[in-house]
Amino acid sequence: MFTAAMEKQLPAPYQATMESRLMPEETVEAFLELDLDERLHFRPGILALTNRRLFSMTESDSSVTEHPLSTDLSMIFSDHAGAAALALFNSDRRLAVWRFTISRKPAADALLRRFEEMLKSSSGGIDAGGNHRSDHGTDESGRTDDENVGETEEIPSTWTLLRLWRFARPYKRQLFTGFVLTLLSTAATLVPPYLTMPLIDDVLVPYQSGQPMNVSLAVLYLSGLIGAAFIAWGLGWARTYILALVSERIGRDLRTTTFEHLIHLSLQYFGGKRTGDLMARIGSETDRINLFLSLHLLDFATDVLMISLTAVILFTIDGYLAAATLLPLPLIAYLIHIVRDRLRTGFEKVDRIWAEVTNVLTDTIPGIRVVKAFAQEKREAARFQEANRLNLVLNDRINRTWSLFSPTVTLLTEFGLLIVWIAGIWQIFRGQITVGVLTAFLSYITRFYTRLDSMSRIVSVTQKAAAGTKRIFEILDHVSSVPEPENPVHLKDPRCEIELKGVGFRYGTRAVLKDVNLTIRPGEMIGLVGHSGSGKSTVVNLICRFYDVSEGAIRIDGVDIRQVPVGEYRSRIGLVLQEPFLFYGTIADNIAYGRPDADREQIIAAARAAHAHEFILRMPLGYDSLVGEHGQGLSGGERQRISIARALLIDPRILILDEATSSVDTETEKEIQRALDNLVQGRTTIAIAHRLSTLRKADRLVVMDRGGIVEIGNHDELMRKEGHYYRLYEAQARNVDSEVVL
Repeated sequence: MFTAAMEKQLPAPYQATMESRLMPEETVEAFLELDLDERLHFRPGILALTNRRLFSMTESDSSVTEHPLSTDLSMIFSDHAGAAALALFNSDRRLAVWRFTISRKPAADALLRRFEEMLKSSSGGIDAGGNHRSDHGTDESGRTDDENVGETEEIPSTWTLLRLWRFARPYKRQLFTGFVLTLLSTAATLVPPYLTMPLIDDVLVPYQSGQPMNVSLAVLYLSGLIGAAFIAWGLGWARTYILALVSERIGRDLRTTTFEHLIHLSLQYFGGKRTGDLMARIGSETDRINLFLSLHLLDFATDVLMISLTAVILFTIDGYLAAATLLPLPLIAYLIHIVRDRLRTGFEKVDRIWAEVTNVLTDTIPGIRVVKAFAQEKREAARFQEANRLNLVLNDRINRTWSLFSPTVTLLTEFGLLIVWIAGIWQIFRGQITVGVLTAFLSYITRFYTRLDSMSRIVSVTQKAAAGTKRIFEILDHVSSVPEPENPVHLKDPRCEIELKGVGFRYGTRAVLKDVNLTIRPGEMIGLVGHSGSGKSTVVNLICRFYDVSEGAIRIDGVDIRQVPVGEYRSRIGLVLQEPFLFYGTIADNIAYGRPDADREQIIAAARAAHAHEFILRMPLGYDSLVGEHGQGLSGGERQRISIARALLIDPRILILDEATSSVDTETEKEIQRALDNLVQGRTTIAIAHRLSTLRKADRLVVMDRGGIVEIGNHDELMRKEGHYYRLYEAQARNVDSEVVL
């Protein structure tokens, strides 16, 4: 059965189907209208939560999917650049995922809250993984659902702009000076209409009546008009200049702080984000905020002051006319309130779809070689066209609202001006005011309505800035899942003995590692062996502290690595990846990335040790040769040897080799292996390798399977056991299983 509210709100296409499915005493508690399918194509559907089950169906398909409620279920919200999802898990696997655009977020929040309330009432607040959950979705590992799957989303509020005071506070003196100048310049602009009253009544009207022209009085009033104009100009220039300087500095600080905070977030955060979306936030969003602060906020403050001071002057001149002037104001305020809410949500959607446009660019341009190799130009063009089309649709929707609002405000102000003319003529006819008073009043009222119209137009840019501010603070509010220690322990001269004790790790609800115990002695070389997905790379990521363990601890020389400052700890680690990343710049700059203060002799010494010196000298400019983006222009082996030289230069105590030779040919592998032999000497080394040649010199091999350690020993010992390692080795030797990764 439906509750009264649910029956009224549930979309008509689904009411009959839902009613036929509900059992006695089963009620619909919440529902979410879906608008995307699994492939992110627009397709209407619905997800409904009852007190017994979860129902899902699509408008074009009569089939219904059901998931009975049980205490081992959990649901997680995720958001990826405008496309959101709710995923349903049990203790073993993901059961279902429902996708929708971010505009459905409020309904998704309501359904998720009700789902969790119902599970808590029946299970004491225990999720599918057996961990106690708080209202904010924090599990025992200390990671929140937001960190795992995306950011929480709320409709942006204009009050979000007040959070920018954090960046404006250092410039409060300049801001106060700008406010005083704004007040004075606004007051100066209100002087000329006031001088027109005596100019008309005391000079022009008497002269038309046949009296002689009072030249001195006319000169006095005209001088006042000219003086007021120059004073307003000077004050306005100073005000605009000072506030523009301040806004530029606020924008700079906002960009810098956001970027610095972003690069200190954990890898877990970046795993759920698109590059284009983050670029759009730090780039276009901060530019939009800066434009708002430097121009529109100043105009808004001027408009408010102008309207307030004008209203005071109007009531001072004539209260009856002033009251007639203000008649359209309540209706204008009501229109602003309605339009503001629509624009606020509209600009949030536009921001997200524009980020999707940027995402297509950041996907396609760096991957242009793959696009062309698979002849997918039309497909990528279609992706861009679709994102651009959605951007156009959303902007058209906003423009329909805005195009009606602005002329309506103008029409109301024209009615207000007409009312003033009628009331003024009536009072002149009755002898209650003079022509000069009406002229001054009309001059003031024209300015009043002009400023009112201008202020109403600022609603649009204000909501854009509010949406941008909210997206910036989504980054700034995010707390890294790899925090700095409150009471740091500094390692002065570490031996770099690494101990993993009872280590477990989970990605969301999926257990990746469980009860891993391993001690790596100082200077020892360990090889990690196992099938793809066995947990090798996760162990390396945890040792590098890219993530923090969910259970257990990792210690270096007996100290939990979570007690050591992150930067200090990582500075002792050299990392050589399977796909080395090189920055745009010279070869010397790339080698010296970890030690920017290194001199040329040290850079060359590192390159020699990495067997890179010879090929570098063959390049046109040697060490000053430019490397293209992502190392374009260099072969895979050349990029890898530069990466090894980069690791050698920082002289790390701990070395991580993550399949450093898996993507090169045999000859190149020999060169890289000679470089690695120089690199591993005297260092605690952990190596993941596809080819056994890299691991033959390892002191011990650690065999992993399904997130745990199953065997430990050297090559000969493990071969004699004829266990996991033996089978992996034999499979590779016979070359019968191309899927095996050692």
